[in-house]
Amino acid sequence: MSLNRALWLLGLGLLAGCALRGDVRKVELQVEALRSELSHADSARRVERDSLARVLAAVQATLSAEQNALVQIRGDIRSDLQAVQQQLGSLQELTGQSQQRLSELRSRLSNPAPAPAPVPVDTTGGAGAAPTPAAPAPATGPGPDQMYDLTLQQYRRGSFTTARLGFREFLRLYADDEHAPDALYYVGESFAAENPDSAAAVYQDVVKRYPNSPRAPSALYKLGLLAEQRNDKAAARTYYARVLAGYPRSDEANLARDKLQSLGR
Repeated sequence: MSLNRALWLLGLGLLAGCALRGDVRKVELQVEALRSELSHADSARRVERDSLARVLAAVQATLSAEQNALVQIRGDIRSDLQAVQQQLGSLQELTGQSQQRLSELRSRLSNPAPAPAPVPVDTTGGAGAAPTPAAPAPATGPGPDQMYDLTLQQYRRGSFTTARLGFREFLRLYADDEHAPDALYYVGESFAAENPDSAAAVYQDVVKRYPNSPRAPSALYKLGLLAEQRNDKAAARTYYARVLAGYPRSDEANLARDKLQSLGR
């Protein structure tokens, strides 16, 4: 074999070896790239799984909190229902007591105490003389003062319905009594919290029927307050002005004056 041919074969072998090592390197690089991609994909999947796990945990926590809240609401509703039932029972008991007190009041008013039995009196001074009957004592039933006091006690106890009926019965029997303006005024007061319109109508009646009573300026002042509650400032100013004009020396006059100043007379 010639020298040139040997050199050519040697060079060819070297080139083949270089080419083989280059391919191996390329394969190694591809494997490393594939491993990197797989590692990134695994990391992304782990992140996604962790995120999904957190979402599921949050959902479970929310459902648990809602269940606890629902249980609490059911317990509160049950407690409220029991409280309402107890209040209804107390209200029924109070209503029965009010009706009983009203019945007792009516009984006292309509059934005066019986007159004492007449005592035999000897008008001749002699023994064995026939007794002559004494004059019967006048019946002593509850008069207007007692009726008014009994009804006022009911009002002060907070038994407004019973007191209202009692005052109206008093006005029916004793419309000209000195306590009549007070009785009518308290009828209005018994309505003040639950029915302002009815209270206003009664206050108007106080002013109309008993204009010279000390209750008249009180009723006018209360009418002004009720008008303010309705946000009717014009009507309120009118009532307060009537207090000042008609009853300048009353205690309500000073109050009405302050009200007019605050409303912008």
